[in-house]
Amino acid sequence: GEASQGGQEEEVDLEERLHELDLRSDSDIPDIPPPTDSTPEILKKALSGLSARWKNWWIRGILSLAMISGFFLIIYLGSFMLMLLVLSIQVKCYHEIITIGYRVYHSYDLPWFRSLSWYFLLCVNYFFYGETVADYFATFVQRREQLQFLIRYHRFISFALYLAGFCMFVLSLVKKHYRLQFYMFAWTHVTLLITVTQSHLVIQNLFEGMIWFLVPISSVICNDITAYIFGFFFGRTPLIKLSPKKTWEGFIGGFFSTVVFGFIFSYFLAQHQYFVCPVEYNSETNRFVTECEPSELFQMKKYSVPPLLQAVLGWETVNMYPFQMHSFALSTFASLIGPFGGFFASGFKRAFKIKDFADTIPGHGGIMDRFDCQYLMATFVHVYITSFIRGPNPSKLLKQLLILQPEQQLSVYKTLKSHLVEKGILQPSLRG
Repeated sequence: GEASQGGQEEEVDLEERLHELDLRSDSDIPDIPPPTDSTPEILKKALSGLSARWKNWWIRGILSLAMISGFFLIIYLGSFMLMLLVLSIQVKCYHEIITIGYRVYHSYDLPWFRSLSWYFLLCVNYFFYGETVADYFATFVQRREQLQFLIRYHRFISFALYLAGFCMFVLSLVKKHYRLQFYMFAWTHVTLLITVTQSHLVIQNLFEGMIWFLVPISSVICNDITAYIFGFFFGRTPLIKLSPKKTWEGFIGGFFSTVVFGFIFSYFLAQHQYFVCPVEYNSETNRFVTECEPSELFQMKKYSVPPLLQAVLGWETVNMYPFQMHSFALSTFASLIGPFGGFFASGFKRAFKIKDFADTIPGHGGIMDRFDCQYLMATFVHVYITSFIRGPNPSKLLKQLLILQPEQQLSVYKTLKSHLVEKGILQPSLRG
């Protein structure tokens, strides 16, 4: 009797496990309500006589110009406003992706999912922005004792906060929904990886000099606009099945336009200290400053033109900024690899049967629809700077030395002095 009872229990247990392991097919994904049309009534009336294709063209065009104008205004307002812009875009993109997850699986009414998603966003932002503060605002932190404690134990505090969220997730697990809850846990973490880490890298690039922020972002915007224009007027050959509207004509036209744009745009930006100097925080005035002696990258040099081009152009030498050569690499990436961020987003939207991530911007979709290519770009620029541009940074090292205790500073001074004397750079003092 006991054996048969044990066998029945095993059967029930096996049945329950199979039930939990049953994978949901695509047809099980609930239909997400179509996004509402958020086009302003004035635009709707003005464009009422046009076909759907041309209506979309004008709506996209007008809204693109409005966004670019707003972007230039924020550049004028300075580095701090740009950082706030990056943070707000990051939060909105995160919200759009998490909302899709919530809508897809909302019928299960998972406990704590939304609260934990936002809690993890706060934890990760606290970690990354704390690292930035420790790196770039060392002298400011040094003056405030409360901040010194937070910076000293920053990583420990960040980890403790994350652990609290991790434990809350484990406690929220509900029988029969385990697999789905782990889906959503993974969904949250992948979204964090895509949005928060990338926006952190964008801000790191901005601190290297505004030009490292503006040229890549503008190249992606330029590629997006010119590929759309070339595709709209000349597009005949489909490029990729994931995005049926994308064409080879748009892709190639966008590439050449972006390279030319990046080259010219870099030339104008490289002339101004405001764009080329690293962004530094002045603790005396409590403001960000961009004043320096421009590095060699931003000083005009003479280059000899390759023989093949000499015949075409009729020039033997050409004057240009070395940064313009780097802008070629950035523009090439923006137009050849950047679009794959868009294709990835298209695949994601196809998987969940949605047209756009949201309906925030009329004619464009959500914020994520506009910034899908920017995320790959941010990582590339950061890798490019660390691999090919940035050498040792004396000012950053000096900031870290100033935080040390006086006896530690003295020890560093003595070691450096004896090293310079050995090399013959400094004369040994007579007092010995």
